[in-house]
Amino acid sequence: MQDNKNFLGTAPIGKLLLKLSIPTVIAQLINMLYNIVDRIYIGHIPGEGSLALTGVGVCMPIIMIVSAFAALVSSGGAPRASIYMGKQENESAEQILGNCFSLQIIISLILTTVLLIWSKDLLLAFGASENTIGYATDYMQIYAFGTLFVQLTLGMNSFITAQGFTTVSMVSVVIGAICNISLDPVFIFGFHMGVKGAALATILSQGISMVWVILFLCGKKTQIHLRTKYMRLEPKVILPCVALGLAAFIMQASESIVSVCFNSSLLRYGGDIAVGAITILTSVMQFAMLPLQGIAQGAQPISSYNYGAKNIELIKKAEKQADYPPAVDMQFCNCYI
Repeated sequence: MQDNKNFLGTAPIGKLLLKLSIPTVIAQLINMLYNIVDRIYIGHIPGEGSLALTGVGVCMPIIMIVSAFAALVSSGGAPRASIYMGKQENESAEQILGNCFSLQIIISLILTTVLLIWSKDLLLAFGASENTIGYATDYMQIYAFGTLFVQLTLGMNSFITAQGFTTVSMVSVVIGAICNISLDPVFIFGFHMGVKGAALATILSQGISMVWVILFLCGKKTQIHLRTKYMRLEPKVILPCVALGLAAFIMQASESIVSVCFNSSLLRYGGDIAVGAITILTSVMQFAMLPLQGIAQGAQPISSYNYGAKNIELIKKAEKQADYPPAVDMQFCNCYI
């Protein structure tokens, strides 16, 4: 089906939605599972597992904010790229891709600087105690150096999904998961690095995923290519992307704020163990939302592409074929903005 460059506008909607959604749902589940495995390894560090797990848990609101900045660019840029692909204006789609790539690099450098300078102050404000601040800063100081990898992996992978290549975007997640799960025990227990080893395994895995994503976007199979001539930021190209991605950014940033409130309250009334417990529970609770997010990501290329191609009836048909939850409906709304 993907040999036909216009398959997003010509394939039967039911089969197309299923084919695009299944890989994105699997990718979301794998991503969640390897995060849980990461926490399992940290929780089994001899003599300090519970405090180490709590320290890493306090880092989660900051990691959510880093992911929110990736969504700020990609959640607006990827649907707009799909719209221009639907209009058969791939050059405009490539301009969006290049501009988003450059903006994410700039944001990454700013975030890295902020985290390296003020990570301890931020972590104390976000619920770290005297017992856990050492583990939290150890993790965050290393994670900060991988901010670029995280931004580009999350952000550029959205442009692969936007073309309908959800299996390829799933593979990038699988590669990161396998690398992370393999490297965790080596660095944490083999080299006795503790939480530093967990952070190093994470950023190296994200780095490998980033290379995979960029190689695909520069290769022959992609419909829109990452080109240096489009990497110069142009307000008329990038500002509409940021405006469209603002809603996704606010949603993820709000989730971070809620997490901070949980951590602060639990630290006051339940201590470090309670903060560690909510870290585990949050990971488990996210399983409920992941399938919906996966379906939403699978629906986005269809809605955006067909909006650009002015196949409004096809979009309505896609909406009618399933009783979409709000998470999926939002993806359809994005293509109209």
